[in-house]
Amino acid sequence: MKTKISLLLFLTFTINGLFGAFILIPMDDTQKNHLKAYGVTYWTLQNQIEAWWLLNYRGGSFIMPYFKEIEKECIIRGVSYEIIADAQKNALFNEISAPSVNMDAVKLEKAPKIAVYTPPFSQPWDDAVTLALTYAEIPYDKIYDREILNGELANYDWLHLHHEDFTGQYGKFYGAYGRMQWYKDNQKRSEEEAFSMGFNKVSQLKLAVAKTIKAYVAEGGFLFAMCSATDSFDIALAAEGVDICEWMYDGDPADPDAQQKLDYSKTLAFTNFKLVMNPLEYEYSDIDVTNNRKIKNEEDYFVLFEFSAKWDPVPTMLCQNHTNLIRGFMGQTTAFRSELVKPHVLVMGENKTAGEIRYIHSEYGKGMWTFYGGHDPEDYRHYVGDEHTDLSLYPNSPGYRLILNNVLFPAAKKKKLKT
Repeated sequence: MKTKISLLLFLTFTINGLFGAFILIPMDDTQKNHLKAYGVTYWTLQNQIEAWWLLNYRGGSFIMPYFKEIEKECIIRGVSYEIIADAQKNALFNEISAPSVNMDAVKLEKAPKIAVYTPPFSQPWDDAVTLALTYAEIPYDKIYDREILNGELANYDWLHLHHEDFTGQYGKFYGAYGRMQWYKDNQKRSEEEAFSMGFNKVSQLKLAVAKTIKAYVAEGGFLFAMCSATDSFDIALAAEGVDICEWMYDGDPADPDAQQKLDYSKTLAFTNFKLVMNPLEYEYSDIDVTNNRKIKNEEDYFVLFEFSAKWDPVPTMLCQNHTNLIRGFMGQTTAFRSELVKPHVLVMGENKTAGEIRYIHSEYGKGMWTFYGGHDPEDYRHYVGDEHTDLSLYPNSPGYRLILNNVLFPAAKKKKLKT
């Protein structure tokens, strides 16, 4: 049945195509809705129509063969587009392929299958990636601990870690929210879930999940994490076999020698960090800079690095934007202390003056991972219980574009397009 539907879609697109014409979706300041443009491109790939990502050309534009259905999607979603002839497309590709310019065209091969790691029960906060995917109309599945330990990650190309604490300390919210009903319910459900899967503590379950995710990346998966899912992931890996949770989190005291027992060789991104063992302090370690920041709100920006489109296509894709100056935003994990990032990790965005790194990337095994500091690119200081951000008010958000770059780049063909 699925084969028949795909064939019908292919025939429909073939009939409605305009021979020798292409749709160019500009991603510079002329674009009315940058975020929806990613959704149109993803939708095109879903329908088995080839597309190209034009790196460093007009903000990282997209181009695909002309079909009436694609044009209709652009109109419905409010995405700016241009129709160009085959000769114009060839001239454009020739311009991009010139050795003297820092541009390239990367073919997008297929729509990646996306999973978002998020609990089945509601949380009193939102998640920027889920908001971005929903607004861009990019489909995704929700999975959590049980699905991951049952091997379901193998069904997905890309995994996002929702606002999460992999250390088993419930976000270290105990000091501020320990008496709140939502916190008590969250702890009860988490403990019941851990026990039902054969774990004595939530921290042990979360470690098993973190190790499974790490193995998923090693086998070729793409991992993206924001806010507390970044540092808590590495802390959990480094603390394997070490109790770093105080009694209110797991029923017994933490190991007094926990700091000395950390194994930094097991982490993806960070090294030589110091744990924050005070259970009432809203912080995991000194990886994060939140509590020591001295940057004024109006001066809080970070700069995206520029990479060689022809030689370093992956970081170039991840940094595509219509500006290289991105407005900063806070989170439980706002940014990473530069001296604690491992030397092999690629820094893609930072506030050098403040010594803050915001956006990092690296390979691990056959796969890749990206960590992005902060909670919500369009809500400078998002608190527990705040209203969800309405992305229709921010359709050109450069901070949210970085998220969608990560969603789309697994679609890129392994070998760069020869033009």
